[in-house]
Amino acid sequence: MAEMNGAALPVTLNLSGMPVLLLGKGAAADAKRRLLERAGATIADSPDRARVAIVAIDDADAARGEALALKARGLLVNVVDTPELCDFTVPAIVERAPLLVAVATGGVSAGLAAAVRQRIETLLPVGLGDLARQLHAARSELRARFPDGGERRRAIGAALAPGGALDVLADHDGGAVARWLAEDGQAPADRIEAITLASPDPDELTLRSARLLGQADRVFHRADVPLAILDRARADADRIVCDALPADPGSGLSIDLSVSA
Repeated sequence: MAEMNGAALPVTLNLSGMPVLLLGKGAAADAKRRLLERAGATIADSPDRARVAIVAIDDADAARGEALALKARGLLVNVVDTPELCDFTVPAIVERAPLLVAVATGGVSAGLAAAVRQRIETLLPVGLGDLARQLHAARSELRARFPDGGERRRAIGAALAPGGALDVLADHDGGAVARWLAEDGQAPADRIEAITLASPDPDELTLRSARLLGQADRVFHRADVPLAILDRARADADRIVCDALPADPGSGLSIDLSVSA
């Protein structure tokens, strides 16, 4: 596998009880073993039952040989410090169980991923995992309150947003979700937001524009809006090319996106 360059799809793999082959000795192998055991995997002693393998062998030629042999057997392989041989990479992880935040560079720079993880670690409250469990426990009530999936997503998104009743960066007690549902629990009103781009570079989006794109239900945009900007919108948000915003854009949050002349 070549360097990822942002083209990878991040996924979480349920390793509970799964045999994973770990080859190698030393500090790198020990670190991978701890990660695997923490994820509930069992360490396999042969590739016969394993579907996933991690190669942590210092000798580069030996590591390459083992990796290619395992790939030929159909295993997904990670080779420590050799991203071009990896079918997958192991990210730096911030854990607020059951919430996991993964930071990955496709194996390009583990040091950078670790530094970003450390910054995120300081931002997220220790009790964020409990908030996730409260939301999970309230699923039936949330569905009853908001039968429409889009309305339910918007209500939860508004509550979790900065300054919202369930702001993810604030500390909450064990009754936060129940209290929100009892006292408010309303979906935000339908609205339209206009964004005029000053630059085609997505890294130059304002914080407000990036947040709106991440929350939008649909994006009405001119034909000259770069794909790199549209990629900042939610994956399931509708993208609609048009010369002007329609009279009835629909429910939820609609974005009218254009490029400055």
